[in-house]
Amino acid sequence: MVRVPAGRFRMGSAEFYADETPVHEREVAAFEIDIHPVTTRQFAAFVEDTGYVTVAERPLDPAEFPGADPADLVPGGLVFTPTPGPVDLRDWRQWWRWGAGASWRRPFGADGPDALDERGDHPVVQVSFEDASAYAAWAGKRLPTEPELEYAARGGLDGARFAWGDEERPDGRVMANRWQGHFPYETDVPDGWAGTSPVMTYPANGYGLYDVAGNVWEWTTDYYTPRHLVPGAEDAAVDAGARPNLLAAASAEPGSRIPRRVLKGGSHLCSPEYCLRYRPAARSPQSDDTATSHIGFRCVRDAA
Repeated sequence: MVRVPAGRFRMGSAEFYADETPVHEREVAAFEIDIHPVTTRQFAAFVEDTGYVTVAERPLDPAEFPGADPADLVPGGLVFTPTPGPVDLRDWRQWWRWGAGASWRRPFGADGPDALDERGDHPVVQVSFEDASAYAAWAGKRLPTEPELEYAARGGLDGARFAWGDEERPDGRVMANRWQGHFPYETDVPDGWAGTSPVMTYPANGYGLYDVAGNVWEWTTDYYTPRHLVPGAEDAAVDAGARPNLLAAASAEPGSRIPRRVLKGGSHLCSPEYCLRYRPAARSPQSDDTATSHIGFRCVRDAA
């Protein structure tokens, strides 16, 4: 782990997406953070030690899916599948499919390759918020807050667009594992990686942290809101005891009771023409129970 010093920083950005606003100052206490996302091999050690069964591996309750064909209610997760050609980028269902049997061990489905054989040093994926939290507790750590993860990702470059500065490709160098080509049907891999890459493949940021941009999105403990709630401002009137429950309810998608958390960092599927979110300020909502082939996590703990 790496110790991140206490400090203040400007959180958010006014340049790209509305949910990154308003830009405001945040103060963060010192903490320690994993140098890279939790790998498949590390997660396997947790499962072997505890017998833990991830959300993606558990049977689905028919009562939660009224009207669904029971034959379709099989354990699994969402798997990215390239399209044959250009599609409407407003409809994410074009490139995501339900992968029956997909799990942390077989991220692409029951018939896919064993991740421990081929991706042991890649970030673990197909893990829900509950799974990530369980691993963190087993490791004697916790999941980061959104401010902690953004502050750490900036690596001391307060206000910079990217974790390494303001230029997306300084001197033409690819600095993070992100989509290169035309999303979601054509990808160029000049650096050799399509999909996730081994942790620590790309340069570290100013704090010595790897993969804080691209590769996999990472879970945080914060509930998602369509813009930042600035401490001491408009949310000051909300009772502190009730605030988490109110935020959980407000963060759920219409028609759902499952709260959504903030994901940070972007992933290998982020493309400048579709999802310019491999930046410290970027954020994305995800339901607590969701597992996909591009979401992972890392852990933190309070500094001594």
